[in-house]
Amino acid sequence: MTIKVPKERREDADNLDPELQEGLKEQLEDIGNLNVELPLQKTDEEIAEEEQEAADSLTQAFQEEESNIRQFVTFIVGDEVFAVDMAPVQEIIRMPSVVRVPMAPITLEGLANLRGRVLPIVSLRRVFGFAEREDDDATRAIVIDLGQPLGFVVDRVASVVGVEISKIEDVSSISGTIDTDLLTGLIKDVGGHGMIMVLDFAKLIANEFSEAVKSPSSGSTSQTLSRDAAEENSINDELQLVSFTVAGEEYAISIEDVQEIVQVPEHIIHVPHAESHVLGVMTLRNRLLPLVSLRRMFGLPFQDADDHSRIVVISVGSASVGVVMDTVNEVLRVSKDYVDPIPNMLTRDADMSEITEICRLEDGKRLVSIISADNMFRHNAVREALNAVENMQDEDNMSDAEKIAIEDDEQMVVFRLGKEEFGVPIASVQEIVRVPDELTHIPRAPAFVEGVINLRGAVLPVVDQRRRLGLEQIERSEQQRIMVFLFDGVRTGFIVDSVAEVLKVPKSSIEPAPNLSSSQLKLIARVANLEKQKRLILLIEPSRLLEAEDKEGLAAFAG
Repeated sequence: MTIKVPKERREDADNLDPELQEGLKEQLEDIGNLNVELPLQKTDEEIAEEEQEAADSLTQAFQEEESNIRQFVTFIVGDEVFAVDMAPVQEIIRMPSVVRVPMAPITLEGLANLRGRVLPIVSLRRVFGFAEREDDDATRAIVIDLGQPLGFVVDRVASVVGVEISKIEDVSSISGTIDTDLLTGLIKDVGGHGMIMVLDFAKLIANEFSEAVKSPSSGSTSQTLSRDAAEENSINDELQLVSFTVAGEEYAISIEDVQEIVQVPEHIIHVPHAESHVLGVMTLRNRLLPLVSLRRMFGLPFQDADDHSRIVVISVGSASVGVVMDTVNEVLRVSKDYVDPIPNMLTRDADMSEITEICRLEDGKRLVSIISADNMFRHNAVREALNAVENMQDEDNMSDAEKIAIEDDEQMVVFRLGKEEFGVPIASVQEIVRVPDELTHIPRAPAFVEGVINLRGAVLPVVDQRRRLGLEQIERSEQQRIMVFLFDGVRTGFIVDSVAEVLKVPKSSIEPAPNLSSSQLKLIARVANLEKQKRLILLIEPSRLLEAEDKEGLAAFAG
């Protein structure tokens, strides 16, 4: 290292005593022999880099500490305390209302609506074989998402705890009612509990619902519907009618002209200065629907709508009108041989020309008047109702999205088994008839056949839908109906508790059903989630109502 001495300092040194000069030279030589690196001033970039390295080291230290701690949700089922890793827990909700699903595992409580999504609800008490108990204010459903959200019912949620990994013990030290294969570890003396069992929900789901996270096969539904439609079109010598009752008389209209059948709403918009047969206007999926009373159109005594009353939505071209009926009875399939034109003497009043034909059922003991939709739309009551709607709202004012939403629907027949609602495509239903007082039992008939009835000279095998789906049997009632389907050329009837309505469901509200078992998925592949109405309708695949071998057995004796 070279040290430069300022000139003035050198001159001062030359004036010193010679001995001092010699001593100073020796000191300078010693300093010159030192290997000294003086620190340089750091740039801002270098200082920032050092600060970032220090922050990263601190963050890494925190992460290493946190990686040794796992967060768990703890909950109670029966007398046991369990925990689940926080990672797959989506949310914790109060016990929702559920729709029971036939042919599903016994551990499934049913399906619930969670903000527009269909959520399967599973009972952990049933999974563990614990005794059943009524839900109370503490009951919760823990929603866990491991590919598909599932809700697991617990008696109550205890807390959220953090546990060091080193404190999670092996499960080999316990035995009892809980299958240790479903456990990943034990937590002791945490959260005020002596022992907490950590559940492996991935393994639990795999054991209980082996196909829960698999997607239903695509394309099967449309193929089935196409096959059913082909079978339907092959029958061209019959009329398919929706029958209803007004003032004790039975009428019917072609099912092709019926858009849907809905309940009478609580609120009907009154049309000022309208005639008495125009009841008003209701809203039906983003459109105004005029309502008329068939009683008043036919000059019959008026009565207020009740729980049995229904609105039959009839359409001709682009126009639709809702006609209020006392009750809707069934879907009839009638041979044209039993249909006669109405005598001219009964059509003297041009305003009463809606009835064009009479069909003779039960050897003529039951007469059903067939109403022509075209003629009905020429009735002054319907014209007036349609004009009222045009005055209130021009159809051209509707957005394109609303028009598409109206057209993009599926029409289905909705029936009930207990409290649950099921739907089948309307094209798959041959007809709907009353259940006779007695069914005829045939020796050596398949075990699933309840009996047979005589349907217009043909033997119709009848299956109890409750028994087919493994539901509890009930007493026969007036509300029960037989829904008739056609399988490979063989007609088969299925007894249901009641037929609710013909309904149009937007396709946007239909989604694949959770795949909870192979047999359930084959039968119920889709769910109609009508969120605003708080309804979940299980959509049945008609072709799956009977297995292939069952259909072969029916063909052997059905006529």
